[in-house]
Amino acid sequence: TGIKILLTSLSAMVAETSTFPIDLTKTRLQLHGESQPLSRPTNSFRVAAGIVRDQGVSGLYKGLSPAISRHLFYTPIRIVGYENLRNLVADGSLSLSSKALVGGISGAIAQFVASPADLVKVRMQADGRLINKGLQPRYKGLFDAFNKIVAMEGLGGLWKGVLPNVQRAFLVNMGELACYDHAKRFVINNQISDDNIYAHTLASIMSGLSATMLSCPADVVKTRMMNQAASKEGNVMYKSSYDCLVKTVKIEGLTALWKGFFPTWARLGPWQFFFWVSYEKFRQISGLSSF
Repeated sequence: TGIKILLTSLSAMVAETSTFPIDLTKTRLQLHGESQPLSRPTNSFRVAAGIVRDQGVSGLYKGLSPAISRHLFYTPIRIVGYENLRNLVADGSLSLSSKALVGGISGAIAQFVASPADLVKVRMQADGRLINKGLQPRYKGLFDAFNKIVAMEGLGGLWKGVLPNVQRAFLVNMGELACYDHAKRFVINNQISDDNIYAHTLASIMSGLSATMLSCPADVVKTRMMNQAASKEGNVMYKSSYDCLVKTVKIEGLTALWKGFFPTWARLGPWQFFFWVSYEKFRQISGLSSF
């Protein structure tokens, strides 16, 4: 288990670093129109180009440190937890629905633990919008963000938006882990490919797409809930996840729940590829069996 935890952390760092600019674009796109519903429509390419224009290429990696920190907790818990729960069944033959449930539970637990790092990541990614307006960012770095959030919002402030965060993680992992596991075995058992990079790639593409479809609405709500900070009077834009969901649909329409779908899928697909190919290879090198 210790080796698996180390290997999942290394694989997650590879995947996160490789795909982080897409995640940043997705976050900015999801926040677009939040305070100005009638603002000019945009897309992921305009958002990414604007970041590079205003902040340089390094601006695409704003918030990378908390993202890496998050995955040191999140990914080992969900991946190793899923595998251990799955292997509790003697013959290992779980149905797709059972795998989905196990994946969802593993993801929810992992996200609850990692939620503070995720909140800091979202806040630091969103800070780029303040820089674009000529304002000072709220946080200077990872530790400064943690200190300021605890000082101004209390320890519980680190878990702001934890409910939509956990809901999203349940849906993501329900689609991602179950689909990857099931798809890989389908590809191998039907002799489409051996247990190699081709099987891992096919399975990761399918898992990324299913995870995006299921999780995008919860991801939009999570991003908006985690980004908001109370004013001096204690007022907030959204009182709860449900309030955020209702206001988003009422003001911006139902399709707003899938804002950032393309960059979300464009990130999840490559993220899945980098993670699973790296993880399966690391397991092979370490003498472990395939996932």
